[in-house]
Amino acid sequence: MRTALLAWDYPPSPSGLSTAAREIAESLAEAGTDVTVFTLDRTGREQIGGVTVLGIAIPPESLLSRLRLWGTVGHLAAPLAFRKSVLAEHARAAFAVVEATNWYAPAVLLTGRRDLPIVTRSSTPAAFTREGRPNLRNRLDGAAADRLERRQARSSAGLIANTAAHAGVIAQAYGLSGGRPEAVIGLSLLPEIAAAARAAPYPADGAGPVRLLFVGRAEARKGFDALLDAVAILAAEQVRGEFPPFSLELVGVPPGDLPADLSDAARSRIRARGRIDAEGLAEAYAGAHVVLAPSRYESFGLVYQEALAYGRPVVACAEDASARAFVGAPEAGPLARAATGPAVAEALRPLLRDPALRSAYRARALTAAGRFDRTSLGRETLDLYRRAIDQAR
Repeated sequence: MRTALLAWDYPPSPSGLSTAAREIAESLAEAGTDVTVFTLDRTGREQIGGVTVLGIAIPPESLLSRLRLWGTVGHLAAPLAFRKSVLAEHARAAFAVVEATNWYAPAVLLTGRRDLPIVTRSSTPAAFTREGRPNLRNRLDGAAADRLERRQARSSAGLIANTAAHAGVIAQAYGLSGGRPEAVIGLSLLPEIAAAARAAPYPADGAGPVRLLFVGRAEARKGFDALLDAVAILAAEQVRGEFPPFSLELVGVPPGDLPADLSDAARSRIRARGRIDAEGLAEAYAGAHVVLAPSRYESFGLVYQEALAYGRPVVACAEDASARAFVGAPEAGPLARAATGPAVAEALRPLLRDPALRSAYRARALTAAGRFDRTSLGRETLDLYRRAIDQAR
């Protein structure tokens, strides 16, 4: 089977979408599939991990690049670029199926072709990541993006969700009525990362501050506001000597994203590193006593899976169904009752005080790790592809 995968970016880019794209593509390649990844973050053609990676970056001075600057219609620039490149490759050697994320609908202009079924694998919809009170232009822009995502999902020959709860959220968000093949398929971790994680020793207790780690963006969906509020609360308590010192490393968050009104006590405990490479991320996980991931919503939660692989206790949030399934159910870490500063502080406080409790959570985290691997990811994805192809005929 010859397949295509549309990606906004691809490793070594460190984004969650690029990491997922690599795992999907390489799992399919290991299952014997001829995979071509189309990605907008580079140019040229290369072979990576048994996968053909075709860079189709939009030239800065092109008409499509200028189109991107326009509100609402600018969201069509990337789908136009994907459509042109995919159809050119399809004419040269036909694809059996094309997979794309729902995020900003990269495959929306490829739907409706009987010779080229589209499968949408849904991450978090773009609407779920917007914050604040947008002005009229941004509201119209967001509404246009939402319409494109709905159109791609509704016109897809097959749908994939990372969890059953996420499938329900997507169906409601896009007004899906069923009638097409669907599957719930968890994402895998890079095998080398999983192996290195299992081999990483837990940091010694009592040799310095309790080291906390956050991996993600400074946005409300990730619970970043609740995280900083919790750190401010706990920093004030630590000054009074109520538990040992602690530090917080922020990966994916540059210093400029820290709020100006953050207390000095909290700021002194935080190191904001911005985006780092895979080696730096591995070192960050290996050096952490506890991983903080108080997201309000995750479509899957790769950070949960990475933290479990390293055997790190995870402080997550009960508002997120993935956290309840992957962290709460195996008791791999405490769940804050809500994404608020006091609730996150309440969940974290016992871990700061008690090394034995951290060790107990570590043991359960290691037991819970490894639920998803490339073999199952590739096999289940190909099964959904075949059902989608059959229905499209």
